[in-house]
Amino acid sequence: MLARRYDREILYLAIPALGALAADPLVSLIDTAFVGRLGAVPLAALGVNVALFNVAFVLFNFLAYATTPRIGKAFGRGDLDAAGRTVTDAFVLAAVLGVVVFTVVQAFALPLLRLMGAEGALLGPAETYLRIRVAAGPALLLITAANGAFRGFQDTRTPLVVTTGVALVNLALDPLFIFAFGWGLAGAAWATVVAQWLGAGAFVALAFGRHRRAWRVPLRLPTLRALAPFVRVGWAMTIRTAALIGTMTAATAVAARVGVVEVAAHQVAAQLWMFLALVVDALAIAAQALVARYVGEGRPADARAVSDRLLALGGVVGVGLGVAFWAVRVPLAGAFTDDPAVVAAVLSVFPFVAAMQPVNALVFVWDGIFMAIEDFSFLAVAMVVSAVAGGVVLATVVPLQAGLMGVWWGITALMAARIVTMGWRYRPAGGAFRRAADGADGHGGPSDRGASVGNGGSSA
Repeated sequence: MLARRYDREILYLAIPALGALAADPLVSLIDTAFVGRLGAVPLAALGVNVALFNVAFVLFNFLAYATTPRIGKAFGRGDLDAAGRTVTDAFVLAAVLGVVVFTVVQAFALPLLRLMGAEGALLGPAETYLRIRVAAGPALLLITAANGAFRGFQDTRTPLVVTTGVALVNLALDPLFIFAFGWGLAGAAWATVVAQWLGAGAFVALAFGRHRRAWRVPLRLPTLRALAPFVRVGWAMTIRTAALIGTMTAATAVAARVGVVEVAAHQVAAQLWMFLALVVDALAIAAQALVARYVGEGRPADARAVSDRLLALGGVVGVGLGVAFWAVRVPLAGAFTDDPAVVAAVLSVFPFVAAMQPVNALVFVWDGIFMAIEDFSFLAVAMVVSAVAGGVVLATVVPLQAGLMGVWWGITALMAARIVTMGWRYRPAGGAFRRAADGADGHGGPSDRGASVGNGGSSA
């Protein structure tokens, strides 16, 4: 019963976060729905670009991961000056990196597209879309940093409102630009650029306008020393992300070597698997915000207790997702393809996808917890170890003729290694939280100011 006292705070953060996570993919989904009416080539060109932008987004997601715990800890200990400085640091870094991304992509657009497999008739439309869409690069990174900042201040509702607004603007502009103005694929790119810049502008106006005094956000350029923590987090998260993406890419490559039917079925199963992760990611975001705040308040016992509760809720959600997923496996597989062979192959690996949901849930929540206490180096090392475990199994699939099930045993090995490494790290009762709380205070002990500010309200 005592553990349930955290549920209100968890749900207050997790439910809007889930909405924002669901709204974000809507931009690509909306583009896909409208561009699909233009024909196969524009749709393929869009697909290549979406994959490219997804990689870029994942690589720069450290702007949120580094921002949330730093602000959360500062907010918890009552040091709003430090929290405000972090807001400025994150936004300035996002803007600078956005300009760098824009410049690099414009300079290397063709090589990047060829690397993604765009050739022949596909290359021209893909290049047109990319050169326009990358103009939203700085806006996308500003939105990423803003999400991290608002979460640190225990506010996930504002990102939900802004992200939903971006999706609605994109929905309104797509048919206007694509069909009414006759811009075709380029119209879809311009619609996304306008929508994302409006979203970035809203976040900037809120952070440096409405909330500037309350958050004590300074209007100044950060020093290189102030940006160093972001660089360290970025390096660790890049290693972690590269190991994860590398393993999942290797799984797809192995499935392709097994056969055409198998790789098609693998694509369907993998997309469903990743979509289900959105639900649990909402709990991971709540973990980043709440655990960081409790650590900043000098309350390691509460940080551990709310972490335990988040893991318990994650386990329940994971079991529920697995059961629900299994119950609708037949109509769900048929919704993606009418090829009987592909449907049969998808159904053959559904037991893996369903059974792994509780494991996935615990792993994703642990991700949020360790990010909250800024244990990024461990996350990088643990992911590399897990990637090796998954890679070893994947390497045996073709020689042993293990088929598509062998591919999913490799993914299972990846997730099993992740849950073992994270469980081992989390096992010592409270040690990591005490160390984080000591470090958050900066004086080797809890902050008296943090208790009054943190208990006064969980939203900014």
